Amino acid sequence: MYRIPILQMGSFLLVTIQVDMQDQTALALQDDLANKISNSGARGVLIDISALEIVDSFVGRMLAGISGIARIMDATTVVVGMQPAVAITLVELGLSLQGVRTALNVEKGMDLLRLSGGENAFGRR
Repeated sequence: MYRIPILQMGSFLLVTIQVDMQDQTALALQDDLANKISNSGARGVLIDISALEIVDSFVGRMLAGISGIARIMDATTVVVGMQPAVAITLVELGLSLQGVRTALNVEKGMDLLRLSGGENAFGRR
């Protein structure tokens, strides 16, 4: 089974999803992220989905689930790089991704995490 890498950048975690999400990959990512947040004390999770050209309700629920887990563990989640077709599909599926913050790209997503209290300009809380 393929595992999606989770990179630590200061008090943030960066996840870049570049493969079609299968059930087992998504469940492993949720577990891996929860463990990484717990072990690192991360204050934010940035999920880059710019490589995803299509999504289904499963991927939408997975993103909402990851955000919920992170929120319970006191970390903010920002999803970045959403293609227009992906946004349209999510809306058509009736998935508003409640509680999931979004930004156009990684740079804007990192700014959003910093503004939400993750860290100051010197990389410290």
